[in-house]
Amino acid sequence: MARPRLVGLNHIALEVGDIAEALEFYGRIFEFELRGRGGRMAFIDMGDQFIALAAGRTQPPDSHRHFGLVVDDKEVARRALQDAGVDVQPRGSVDFRDPWGNHVQVVEYGEIQFTKAENVLRGMGLEDLEKSEQALEELRAKGLAP
Repeated sequence: MARPRLVGLNHIALEVGDIAEALEFYGRIFEFELRGRGGRMAFIDMGDQFIALAAGRTQPPDSHRHFGLVVDDKEVARRALQDAGVDVQPRGSVDFRDPWGNHVQVVEYGEIQFTKAENVLRGMGLEDLEKSEQALEELRAKGLAP
């Protein structure tokens, strides 16, 4: 029986308590463009992907369930989190919980396999991002890098 192949993620839907508060919170940590806003939803652009913020958190804080956001510089993210008063380790992984209990892990583009197309990076003004040798080796092992 034929099955579809997983290709990637289009968006993540994230439950928050209040849209305006969530945009203010995430805006203190990350530079982003708002794709749109309507009713109980707001959409944060990430190039060819987006985060959908939905008002109305319905579950308790997440412990193991989390999602990873890719940034150009995770140490800049760490400092922004610290400046915003968010509990984050002083070194190593950059994990945090937002005010609504969502567990977020921040990873750096150059350190992981995740790859944006060159035209998307260029459109985002990030054409100078480079992969570490370890990330390139992982991509090569899968036939995904020269």
